[in-house]
Amino acid sequence: MINKFMSPEIIFGKGALEHVGESFLRLGAKKVLIVSDTGVCNAGWVEQVIDNCLNTGLEYSTFFNLTTNPKDYEVTYGAQVFEENECDAVLGIGGGSVLDVAKAIAIVATNGGEINDYEGVDKLIAPLPPTIMASTTAGSGSEVSQFSVIVDSKKKKKMTIISKSLIPDISITDPLTLSTKDSSLTAATGLDVLTHAIEAYVSIAATPLTDVQAKNAIQLVGQYLRPSVASRSNEEAKHEMAMASLQAGLAFSNAILGAVHAISHAVGGRYDLSHGEVNSILLPYVMDFNLLAKPERYVEIAQLLGVDTRSLQPMEAGQKGIEFVRQLIKEVGAPQRFSDLGLQTPDEESMSEMATMALEDACMITNPRDITTKDIRDIFSRAL
Repeated sequence: MINKFMSPEIIFGKGALEHVGESFLRLGAKKVLIVSDTGVCNAGWVEQVIDNCLNTGLEYSTFFNLTTNPKDYEVTYGAQVFEENECDAVLGIGGGSVLDVAKAIAIVATNGGEINDYEGVDKLIAPLPPTIMASTTAGSGSEVSQFSVIVDSKKKKKMTIISKSLIPDISITDPLTLSTKDSSLTAATGLDVLTHAIEAYVSIAATPLTDVQAKNAIQLVGQYLRPSVASRSNEEAKHEMAMASLQAGLAFSNAILGAVHAISHAVGGRYDLSHGEVNSILLPYVMDFNLLAKPERYVEIAQLLGVDTRSLQPMEAGQKGIEFVRQLIKEVGAPQRFSDLGLQTPDEESMSEMATMALEDACMITNPRDITTKDIRDIFSRAL
């Protein structure tokens, strides 16, 4: 069997943001569009990047007009800014929303049309401009992945765009940026990392190359998410969670994901909820559903999280792992049910539409257990 594994050039470690300028010079860039949001700007990371670009002789323009779940029209506006300012490269610096928009802007800037034209797998034709993605959240994995997720504002659904072209030329991760996140965001993004790693590990497209990354990410989250949530100044915890995010991103970029993300895209697009929080709610319920398909993998997940599975049968050991995840979610203060986010039971039409959207999501293709719209509705109802 032949396995493929795709990855950008990776620059990781304390002070890595100082490499932005020289990295763009190596890519032949002259004027960079810096895509970010107000939170990252207020934390001082964008200013640091701008100074670094200026010190290396790079010109720049900025695009900060983003919402938590970025919409298609935001991408259209960003692409106009890219074109009007005659930029030739894109830097995304921020969390998953920022990085996804930066990638989407690069798509429209070189391929034309609207971002909605590229939903699905391998729809891009023209090459993208040089791209560098700098993660500041230890969550999305978008800094190394071939994914971009954007909300279709008319259909109120999240579009999943998958293409090898979306893998950035260079990924930059500086664990120092995690020190400016509050505890709730740290929890939500950290559980997103765990979701990426678990879904990649049980994916039907998993390979030995992705398994190494996914397993290490699971172990790191189990050990370091709590202390990272507890203290902004715990550099060891920030470093290890940044590494977990990077490795989980490499895993799911190559093995793809599963039902958690497929359902999350449908729910988050309709109700404009935090992606990490929606995942934290859905993860244990989807793990329950998928356990039957790959119990041996769930035993390993439990062991990686530190659960003693000796003398337990596979299904029982897998359940112990799921119980650990539920407890971890509770301990870090993340939402455990949709009602925690103020979501009420949807009407029949909304429930049906979300189930259909989830079933058609590209992430569902690699879920280890066959799933129906009824199963999706049951999972959602249990999570209410």
